[in-house]
Amino acid sequence: MMLTTTDTVPGREFEVLGLVRGSTVRAKHIGSDIVAGLRNLVGGEVKEYAALMAGAREQALDRMKAEAEKLGADAVIALRFETSTITQGASEILAYGTAVRLR
Repeated sequence: MMLTTTDTVPGREFEVLGLVRGSTVRAKHIGSDIVAGLRNLVGGEVKEYAALMAGAREQALDRMKAEAEKLGADAVIALRFETSTITQGASEILAYGTAVRLR
């Protein structure tokens, strides 16, 4: 499955199949919060949260790709990510784009 943030695939024509998306909601873990709180005292990257968000992005992408495959797509163009806070301790990651079948 080809994924691109561009609106086209250079040199290729395609048939638009429709919007596809995948999302996940992740919550912080109390153990990670304690370690992150300590990191906030000394500064630097909060690796526990970075890993949490990286995993959430991958899961959202996997779900989006699965939706695209159901439509018979071989690429997703105009790929974007969004995030939103659901509650104080949980966030949604959304991956979305346009499923296309390359010619």
